Amino acid sequence: MLNKTLLAVLISSAIGLAGCNNPSTYSAKLRVLETSDIHANIMDYDYYQSKEDITIGLARTASLVKSARTEVANTLLVDNGDLLQGSPMGDYVASEFKKGNEFVTHPAHKAMNLLDYEVGNIGNHEFNYGLDFLQKAIKGANFPYINANVYCKSDCWQDKKEGENLFTPYIIKTTNIVDSEGEARTINIGYIGFVPPQILQWDKQNLEGKVTTKGIVESAQKFIPEMKANGADIIIAIPHSGIGSSENPGDVNAENATYALTTVEGIDAIMFGHSHSVFPSAQFENVANVDIENGLINGIPAVMPGRWGDNLGVIDFTLEYSDEKWTVSSAKAEARQIYERNEAGTKVATVYADKDIQDAVEIDHNETLRFVNAPIGKATDPMYSFLTLVQDDPSVQIVSNAQMKYVQAQIAYSDNESLKDLPVLSAAAPFKAGGRHSAASDVDSYVQVASGDLSYKNAADLYLYPNTVVALKITGADLKNWLECSANQFNQIDPNSTAAQSLINWDTHRTYNFDVIDGVTYKVDVTQPSKYDGDCAVINAGANRIVDLTYTDADNNAMSGNALMAQEFIVATNNYRAFGGKFAGTGADYVVMEQPDTNRDVLAAYITAETAANDAVDPSADYNWGFLDITSSVALDIRFETQDSATADSFISTYNERPMTKLADQDDLGFAVYKIDLTTPQP
Repeated sequence: MLNKTLLAVLISSAIGLAGCNNPSTYSAKLRVLETSDIHANIMDYDYYQSKEDITIGLARTASLVKSARTEVANTLLVDNGDLLQGSPMGDYVASEFKKGNEFVTHPAHKAMNLLDYEVGNIGNHEFNYGLDFLQKAIKGANFPYINANVYCKSDCWQDKKEGENLFTPYIIKTTNIVDSEGEARTINIGYIGFVPPQILQWDKQNLEGKVTTKGIVESAQKFIPEMKANGADIIIAIPHSGIGSSENPGDVNAENATYALTTVEGIDAIMFGHSHSVFPSAQFENVANVDIENGLINGIPAVMPGRWGDNLGVIDFTLEYSDEKWTVSSAKAEARQIYERNEAGTKVATVYADKDIQDAVEIDHNETLRFVNAPIGKATDPMYSFLTLVQDDPSVQIVSNAQMKYVQAQIAYSDNESLKDLPVLSAAAPFKAGGRHSAASDVDSYVQVASGDLSYKNAADLYLYPNTVVALKITGADLKNWLECSANQFNQIDPNSTAAQSLINWDTHRTYNFDVIDGVTYKVDVTQPSKYDGDCAVINAGANRIVDLTYTDADNNAMSGNALMAQEFIVATNNYRAFGGKFAGTGADYVVMEQPDTNRDVLAAYITAETAANDAVDPSADYNWGFLDITSSVALDIRFETQDSATADSFISTYNERPMTKLADQDDLGFAVYKIDLTTPQP
């Protein structure tokens, strides 16, 4: 939106001078703002902890938007998707829709419609609740949606035919601006959006047979020349895609393809997202051809505004008009945060929540509170994820227990006799374990469910996503390689070094890919190199981090070695993991059971059943995995990061399996840093 008061004054002045000042060459300033990965966090409120949260919420980002608009005459606002899912408010709306209680306008759009967006892009999580839900939701937006790489296959909406783009691939908007001399001008701005093609695996149950996808870069190469031919003066790409590889930018099916898009001729700027990081920031200072100070990738201005509304993306352009065409003469990108940390490390708000947005979603907020506070049972022990990356953990254990019991029951009722004699295991990963350790807000991303009474918000805290339960049939050899890839979560430790060594591999392995598999026992030898990288591609074929892998049956018969490698297992997991095909033993060929029930609902039902049977559910970790003790002749300094809080301190001092010492200083993002002793034998 343009600053309308300033624009009116400038246009009035321009009219008086129009007869004597109309050069064929002129310049103008243009600011484009971006929100991304809001994940239905409209309110500045933590529904899991039942309190205001100054670090999240579109209501607070809106204040940054309004402030940024007062600074320049020409401003535009775009959104990059992952809007509809990710908070209890999103789950509440989807739950009501599933019951047949259709909404008129999604609360996310109630808020966004007050901010005058130019365009919205489709993120991968927009598909989580199905195409019918998505179609209903985007109808309530007062702005167009775009996507260039999702195509109709069959049974699509709005009379789309097979092979046609499911969404409008791009739009070109004739936009009124004022130049540096106050003259009224027009410019044709093109917007094009993309989503990771992996949506076909991640949301297979919603998309199979209905849509197809193409690669992000190949779609850009198809449509960018067409946009130029149709009159786009400048083109802004809005990929729901992380920065990706600077070494292999040509992967046609890359999930994260922003770096590759900077090599596509005709793109003038990129407003990206998906990976929940902040660009420009020091996190990316070692990426080739990146200018952190100015926010450029291969000379192209680019910005990524974190997640949940914690940042606003800003790109400022200087435009030149000459020879009857507009060009970008310079540009600078930045991300503006809605809060900061003072010298004491305390989070301090830098903006207030926008009252108009709070009022717009007040009813939805109150209904969400009712929804999340519905009781489901009790727990004997707290479920905090402060230690989930360094030892077996109750916040993952309870999910695994629920999945395993559910799949065991489904197999017992099944007509498939070939499954009934196979051991059932369960794979679960931490979804909230320090985020991506890339932004100050990540320090709050931990599961915090206290013992005692539990409500649905606690189940949502423990299981963040609306995945559905899927079971796989794999061999022990697959199982070991699955765990080998999971063990890439850890950096290699030199047992002969006295230097400080970081245990957690934050850079190339996402914590939601740190699968713990219950039903077997094993150790992780972090002195060995990783066999796989973060995408489960082999990097050290002979590496062997997973040791002492053992399955013990109900009669206490233990199986390991070659016998275990040949043994078949059923693994309970979620649809994202099962169909992803990344880990050994995953992919459609291994699937033997697909259920419509969400993992979160299965978890809630498990808590309720255990409470009814035993007065409370016991989430205690069974410690089926741990680190192999390190033998060293020197004093090792091995470190890991976790939340810095009194709650975390108390939990760690009570539940640590190995000796841990908290260091005096936080790291640059505000995380506590602990030393962990891997030489003292674990209990």
